[in-house]
Amino acid sequence: MRILLAEDDETLGELTEHQLKRQYHVVDWMKDGQQARDAIVASRYDVYVLDWMLPEMTGMELVREIRSKGDHTPILLLTARDAVQDRVEGLRAGADDYMIKPFAFEELEARLIALFRRQERGYQSDTLSMGDITAHLNRFEVTRGGLAIALTRREFQLLVCLMRHAGQVLSREQLLDHVWGIGSDVTLNVVDATIKLLRKKMDGHYQSKCIQSVYGAGYRLLMDGEKSCSNVREPG
Repeated sequence: MRILLAEDDETLGELTEHQLKRQYHVVDWMKDGQQARDAIVASRYDVYVLDWMLPEMTGMELVREIRSKGDHTPILLLTARDAVQDRVEGLRAGADDYMIKPFAFEELEARLIALFRRQERGYQSDTLSMGDITAHLNRFEVTRGGLAIALTRREFQLLVCLMRHAGQVLSREQLLDHVWGIGSDVTLNVVDATIKLLRKKMDGHYQSKCIQSVYGAGYRLLMDGEKSCSNVREPG
């Protein structure tokens, strides 16, 4: 999952980001409400995790603005408030779930996965298909032509990103932000190296190649039946 975490407590924010990244989630950690708002405008996330009492713009204000714009991304509120009325207020404002601090990281991840699955069921299947490629989102498994292909978690995330934007050229910077997260210390060379490994596994002995490089622009996943174009260069 790609997760936006908005938490102004340095210790809690750092620990939460670390624990979620250990489970191979992409996490963009913002330390105030305005930063979180800007990130939401600039990028797409699977889940928002918002602290109730953020500086600049509170979590509750963010929830109301997110929902007023028709954004249905699941929202989990973090709060130290344990009164029933406070929880009711958060849910009525548009939050999907809440957790009271302090909390167990294992429970946080379980709740986030549950919210993500609920979103997937509501808007699409838990599988993503493009041509002869099928990605099973909840199991981190992929097949091509019915044959299983073993990918690392990062390769799988990269493939899903390309599949969700099939036919669209994504720059190396876009892939870096979507797969590794905004502010990641990973270099663009790592994106290229991961694409190379992914292409080797996905294209392999298949006659039709699915992952291509567009010279000077980035990478794309070809739509089913689409042929190579003259402005597309295949790396050696």
